[in-house]
Amino acid sequence: MLRREGLDGFLVPKSDEHLGEYVPKSAERLAFTSGFTGSAGIAIVLQDRAAVFSDGRYTLQLEAETDGALWERLHSTETPPELWLKTSAAGKRIGYDPWLISADALKRFDGIEMVAVQRNPVDEVWTDRPAPPLAPVYPHATDYAGEDAASKRERLAKSLTEAGQGAAILTDPASLAWLFNIRGSDVEFTPVALGFAILKADASATIFMAPEKISGAMREHLGNHVTVASRAELEPALAKLSGETVRYDSASMPVWFKTALIEAGAKIFEAADPVAMPRACKNATEQAGARAAHIRDGVAMVRFLAWFAKAAPLGLQTEISAAEKLLEFRRQGALFRDESFPAISGAGEHGAVIHYRASAESNRAINPDEVYLIDSGAQYLDGTTDITRTLWTGPGPAPDAVRAHVTAVLAGHIALAGIVFPEGVAGAHLDVLARQALWRSGLDYDHGTGHGVGSYLSVHEGPAGISRAARPVPLKPGMILSDEPGFYLAGAYGIRLENLLLVQPAEFGDQKRKFLRFETLTEVPFDRALIDPELLTPEAVGWLNAYHAEVRRKLEPHLNQGHDAETLAWLAAATAPV
Repeated sequence: MLRREGLDGFLVPKSDEHLGEYVPKSAERLAFTSGFTGSAGIAIVLQDRAAVFSDGRYTLQLEAETDGALWERLHSTETPPELWLKTSAAGKRIGYDPWLISADALKRFDGIEMVAVQRNPVDEVWTDRPAPPLAPVYPHATDYAGEDAASKRERLAKSLTEAGQGAAILTDPASLAWLFNIRGSDVEFTPVALGFAILKADASATIFMAPEKISGAMREHLGNHVTVASRAELEPALAKLSGETVRYDSASMPVWFKTALIEAGAKIFEAADPVAMPRACKNATEQAGARAAHIRDGVAMVRFLAWFAKAAPLGLQTEISAAEKLLEFRRQGALFRDESFPAISGAGEHGAVIHYRASAESNRAINPDEVYLIDSGAQYLDGTTDITRTLWTGPGPAPDAVRAHVTAVLAGHIALAGIVFPEGVAGAHLDVLARQALWRSGLDYDHGTGHGVGSYLSVHEGPAGISRAARPVPLKPGMILSDEPGFYLAGAYGIRLENLLLVQPAEFGDQKRKFLRFETLTEVPFDRALIDPELLTPEAVGWLNAYHAEVRRKLEPHLNQGHDAETLAWLAAATAPV
């Protein structure tokens, strides 16, 4: 097939036409081609060799899911795909699907003859490819959104006018969800409807998605200034932007749009998705919703942890049964809609696989006296949660070496959660705080420390993050980010401690410069069995005791004195001062 097209190779990224982290089953081309199911990666297929790349979160998963006889398995940071290609295919013609790569990503392959294809060759051989999702779109109430969609359009349209832009392209389904106050179920665990949009400087907009997904009631919700069109009408609509200055995000949007706009005679203004920053800075209603959602999630988590404290030492539970029990508790909470991602339930050595997912084949017993990691979250109508706790199964005491590792991770978590910083600081500037205790022992972890989180949207949201590799986007009030340092000992255990943090103004008397701080949203105790207070500074011990007291104060009123008597007793012990 490559020879037929005059190509020597082809790129197969883990992305769909929206370039998001989570894709529908119909876009799982990387998994179909290589077997690798992680959320980040790319394969390069040449005539005589092939390689698949991913980052440090998936090193072990990459080895487990792909055939080493067919694929070179490579770390994308240590061996970037573009450098591998320049070495392995110098002078060759490499094909790519312009819908599946951004303009910025394509630039990294400068020096290689890259050829856009009209038809993706993977789709030609994927004979049982699932159909694209056609789930109905539904409104997201202003009671949860905090601002009606017309107001949002007008606010963003004003910013386009002020910048001299006549229109903006929107390709991120989360941007459509936020801007139009809509939600959907086209992607598992992320309540979005797949589609594209053009927002005009006069506050009118056109949404391009399958019309059958949008009912008459939904059209009424969208209003008279929003038109719904089919995907087939997208290219003609872009052609009508001739002479207009059009905002296009070269980092997050398919290069296909850039080519189409150039061919239409539009003037491209390269700038970030105009929805990304307003979406990230939650308004007062969304912040209140996040706090309420985390209280309900905390109740579910402490019920699970109290249950686990009794069940784990018996050795009768498995990774899957524990995750199912947690989901059972979450389903009892008001406004619960779904998990925010498949729970990472890893016992012993499985916990060291950073994005491990238990399957029928890998599912194993949770044994007494070992480390168990549970990373999970939920989608509530008023907020999205994401929490990781590392637990000791008992009944015996945890080894000193394990407690030292967990305490070092906790020290980093606390250092980040308690920092006060000046406005203008980005997450990349704070990442070191979460690593410093580990670094003192020559230890580290191969993933970012924090990611943005949406409001009943994606559990991984930009544009800000806390990572050495993150773009230096200044943190702003209203942003929600995770704080999740870790440590992973391959073949033995994994440690990760994660809370969600809300960026808030830090008030000082007579201050001349604006400062920010973090408000901790997550309300769940850390496992005292894995903490050595002697290895924490007095300030860190004070933070931990204050946090646990606050968790107890907030959760106790939501636990039933009769039904939850054992949970209340467990909570009192779990949050007692160390």
